[in-house]
Amino acid sequence: MSTLKRFFQDTIIYGFATVLPRLMNFILVPLHVWALDTGNYSINTTFYVWAAFFNAVLSYGMETAFFRFFSQSKEKNKVFSTAFISLTATTIIFFVLVFSFRDYLHEFLDLQPFYFNILVGILALDALVVVPFAYLRASNRPMKFAGVKLINIGIVVLLNFYFLWFVSKFPENSPQIILDNYSDSAKVGYIFLANLVASAVTFLILLPYFFRMKANFSLPILKKMWAYGWPVMVASLAFVINENLDKLLLKDMLSDEIMGAYAGCYKLAVFMTIFVQAFKLGAEPFFFNQAQQKNARQTYSIILTYFVIAGSFILLFLVAFLDFFKELIIRNDEYWVTIAIVPVVLLANLFLGIYHNLSVWYKLTDKTRVGMYISIFGAMITILLNVFLIPVIGFMAAAWATLAAYASMAIISYFLGRKYYPVPYNVKKIVFYLLLSTGFSIISFWFFRENYIVGTSFIVLFLLIAFFKEQKQLKQLLR
Repeated sequence: MSTLKRFFQDTIIYGFATVLPRLMNFILVPLHVWALDTGNYSINTTFYVWAAFFNAVLSYGMETAFFRFFSQSKEKNKVFSTAFISLTATTIIFFVLVFSFRDYLHEFLDLQPFYFNILVGILALDALVVVPFAYLRASNRPMKFAGVKLINIGIVVLLNFYFLWFVSKFPENSPQIILDNYSDSAKVGYIFLANLVASAVTFLILLPYFFRMKANFSLPILKKMWAYGWPVMVASLAFVINENLDKLLLKDMLSDEIMGAYAGCYKLAVFMTIFVQAFKLGAEPFFFNQAQQKNARQTYSIILTYFVIAGSFILLFLVAFLDFFKELIIRNDEYWVTIAIVPVVLLANLFLGIYHNLSVWYKLTDKTRVGMYISIFGAMITILLNVFLIPVIGFMAAAWATLAAYASMAIISYFLGRKYYPVPYNVKKIVFYLLLSTGFSIISFWFFRENYIVGTSFIVLFLLIAFFKEQKQLKQLLR
């Protein structure tokens, strides 16, 4: 149980580092939907969709490869130095190439030249800190990791409130140089500027890590890391497609306004996203570090079971109080037209978390290429369902396509894992909790909408059932 205790401790800290920034980002949603109409929110979404895509390309799986080889290698300096030099070189090449063809690229990305330049700056700065952040996680320094992340998001939040709210409400308290260049019609640009400043400060904070280890580049190590990492990159690109292509297609096939409304309501799934991301941050280095332990597979099984229980509770809770959160967070009713996507997206993200847990088998057996194929399959489902169903059922097609993609990826990964790296997952129990939570959520959303007494009763019933089924294991964990 000490192993599980360490996992939960690290996950709580990484969760804090993820939850608080995401919550602070969540605080920005009311500000953004107040300051931006759905058309401008569409521009904001387009910017960050492309940011996600290029981030996956620029890191090219090096973060996961770093964990894999840093945890096993006796020459940790070589691994760190090789990964860092490689990422720095490719980032510089990217920066030069992009600016050489910037006139063509900003039109292709459908971004104004100024916004495009900011995007390139953010991408370059974020790529340079991939290895230092990975080093903090691999060397078990979650507090340092959390601190830097919090500084980053704190800057983003403060600058957002300053430019989008304070300058508009209290212009007399703002410097003249800002007022001379301020524009109410271009508020979305201040969101991007805030991100650029935060990325620059993060880079400066982590700069000492760039010189902590001596330059010791190893081509053989790079070849091994590249062979391990490039399938991860392709899988990451497929994930970006699963997560974001729907928004671009809604923009092209329906309208900017529908895409903006869809992206705004999608934010209501943030609590599930936070939970999944916190788990991934804590689990990835943990899985590698514990792989040689005798009871590792049993540990992985227990973790997945409790992940599903917690995720199922989050799903039910958010669906039961969806309209409360809608009115609290998205106060502009222009966005509410797409509110029905939220339960589907919540369940989709829960399946994504299950997939992250199940993916341990191909990461530990160095079969990342198989993981790439699974992700490509999910991306194909996303593309096909969106292209064929959006004209038929509108924006709901995007939500259902996301659920279909992540659920199929989890199922495929489970069956392949049984062959290559069997883990004794308690499938019956996992399916039971998923069905129980989903069933309660469907009844609450479709038949007892805004009836918080019924919703609360379902939540309490779910918790009681989980407690009585898990009380023996819980007592052992608490000890």
